[in-house]
Amino acid sequence: MIKDLWYKNAIIYCLHVGTYMDSNGDGIGDFEGLSRRLDYLHGLGVTCLWLMPFQKSPRKDDGYDISDYYQVDPCFGTLGDFVDFSHQARQRGIRVMIDLVINHTSNEHPWFLEARKDPDSKYRDFYVWSDTRPRDAGKGMVFPGVQKTTWTRDPVAGKFYFHRFYDFQPDLNTQNPLVLAEIRKIMGFWLQLGVSGFRMDAMPFVIQTKGPDIRSRERYEMLREFREFLQWRRGDAIILAEANVEPKNNLHYFGAEGERLQMMFNFWVNQRVFYALATGDAKPLVKALEQTRGRPANAQWGHFLRNHDELDLGRLTEEQRQAVFAALGPDQDMQLYGRGIRRRLAPMLSGDRRRLELAYSLLFTLPGTPVIRYGDELGMGDDLALPERNCARTPMQWSTEPLAGFTRGDKPVVPVIQEGPYGFHKINAADQRRDADSLLNWTERIIRMRKEVPELGWGDFTVLETGNDGVLALRYDWRNNAVVVIHNLLGEVTEIRLRSVDRKGRDLINLLTQDHSRADGRGVHRIVMEPYGYHWYRAGGLGYLLDRTTA
Repeated sequence: MIKDLWYKNAIIYCLHVGTYMDSNGDGIGDFEGLSRRLDYLHGLGVTCLWLMPFQKSPRKDDGYDISDYYQVDPCFGTLGDFVDFSHQARQRGIRVMIDLVINHTSNEHPWFLEARKDPDSKYRDFYVWSDTRPRDAGKGMVFPGVQKTTWTRDPVAGKFYFHRFYDFQPDLNTQNPLVLAEIRKIMGFWLQLGVSGFRMDAMPFVIQTKGPDIRSRERYEMLREFREFLQWRRGDAIILAEANVEPKNNLHYFGAEGERLQMMFNFWVNQRVFYALATGDAKPLVKALEQTRGRPANAQWGHFLRNHDELDLGRLTEEQRQAVFAALGPDQDMQLYGRGIRRRLAPMLSGDRRRLELAYSLLFTLPGTPVIRYGDELGMGDDLALPERNCARTPMQWSTEPLAGFTRGDKPVVPVIQEGPYGFHKINAADQRRDADSLLNWTERIIRMRKEVPELGWGDFTVLETGNDGVLALRYDWRNNAVVVIHNLLGEVTEIRLRSVDRKGRDLINLLTQDHSRADGRGVHRIVMEPYGYHWYRAGGLGYLLDRTTA
């Protein structure tokens, strides 16, 4: 059971092969370079790598415009390089999960090229067409302000094709059984090459009915079909869905009995985490945690702080969104699409080490599995001179060598950050590995501790009353063990009173420092929280009871 549910206590690390490590000096990261950095990732404590798209692509959208699902883009190496990489990762106990981009293809994909020129080809129905421009063509754009329409006329076909994203990314018709058969082939191919699962891009759009002037709906039964195929081919493979949906729809994705998706990103909580970090008010976060509590026992949330896209704040109220903008991205060029912030975490928090530690401590103690992004373990910054989301997709900063040790060439695929407080001369892995007090070494220690506290991934949580809306306290219980985690979102010292809920909770042993706590005669802990402070406690002592009789 534990093998099949490996994702419940995993540490997932997201990276883009092209900006991680270049081995041949052409300025583009590759699988050989990534293989050379597996020991670094193993030392950090990573148990699963999530790779952004690396398949053959014109690369107009960072690889999310795929032209061949079965080939590695030559700039990253060969299929043989990928297999060698996945084998080396497996030897280190690191699983590999890859992006599965099946909502759309590139307009240079052979399927689309055939579909546009031959109306009798089977590939014509691989895409969604209309003889005239639909009435709703000006609605539903994923990138408002950049996109103008979701329907574009193809001069060869003489018809309009649907594209939820950019016009060079025509949507696949996932209602077509032949398309679904191809998706299964793609999944089976990469499973055979050793991947442990897929991060499925834009999942709500994948399962949506599409067509001109129709009322779209989500075909949730497709999710069970994907799950069954995975389990047939490889029992412990998973799907981690990108699905920014309201809590009322969560069980549609997980399945009432956990028969659909194993994991989803928790965008609902993520946005309220940033509201809490921006304002010091934990109330909306507590509400969000309660709203997303219900899920099957074998399902899991993926929690994150920043990813490769903008920080989407679209699920907040207008007042909440403006509060986050004002605190974390006040300038217009820091914002994107009218709904988000395009910065990395460190500059959003002004490089304040206390706030960075608080944010990551909070991430690692939310009810679910933590997902971190490459470079955030160093506190890497962004380059706002780069367009749209590219500002937060700069190369990994390995050392003070030229171009951050990322490449021996003179022209990296994306400019390396060279100047300012986040330039590679000040922020890099080599220097931080030598510094016991660096953010990198702190992250390694906190990951090690997170692995030793399985209650966070497996247990049920209770929100504890602290008497202060700026201090969040959660208790996790699993198999007769309990942990308590407390986070002070405020930049000021505060004392909280925490009532022990049982005899076990009378003694709280701090897992990170010597600052333990014993309840008074009335069962109340008085705990002083430093500005942006965080405490991890094991209730009842460090003795860990392995009780196999309870779930």
